[in-house]
Amino acid sequence: MEKGKGLARRWAVELHDASSSSSSPAFPDPPGFTRSAPEADDAASARQRKETEAAWKGQKAWEVAQAPFKNLMMMGFMMWMAGSTVHLFSIGIVFSALWQPFNALRSVGKVFEPFKDPRVDTLAPKLLFTALNLAAMGLGVWKLNTLGLLPTNASDWVSSLSPAREVEYAGGGIPLMYWRMVSVLKRNLPC
Repeated sequence: MEKGKGLARRWAVELHDASSSSSSPAFPDPPGFTRSAPEADDAASARQRKETEAAWKGQKAWEVAQAPFKNLMMMGFMMWMAGSTVHLFSIGIVFSALWQPFNALRSVGKVFEPFKDPRVDTLAPKLLFTALNLAAMGLGVWKLNTLGLLPTNASDWVSSLSPAREVEYAGGGIPLMYWRMVSVLKRNLPC
């Protein structure tokens, strides 16, 4: 048998323009696909699309608001691993624990900017985001206290206290006492 002649291959596809032949079989659409004529967006589908987009923005706003919780747990674990002694690693972790929430609190408006929509209420997610970042800053301040870097004891402020006023005066010991007794005796004895 010569190559190209004889039986047609079962896997071969004929590439010809189906629109030009009138005898092309009609192929059914795949399951789940409905062919429709292009039509202009009607109000119902546009409203449904906007509602879906608003729900998606609301969901994403809550996800962004809850993101500091993951950071809070990670930072707490890192602080626990750093221990309670003052060294470079623990100071770096505490600095990071204070700096990251501070920057996040400064940029709350920028973080929730993509979710700005009249149909999406971002007040509650913003409050949660702020509360979690304040908790992270509180964790950093607590770690500073456990490291002994916060001046919370009275001994930390001794240098700013004025010296105590002298209540008693003592000095001299026995010789001073001797001269004092002699002076008292001289005054009391008639001469």
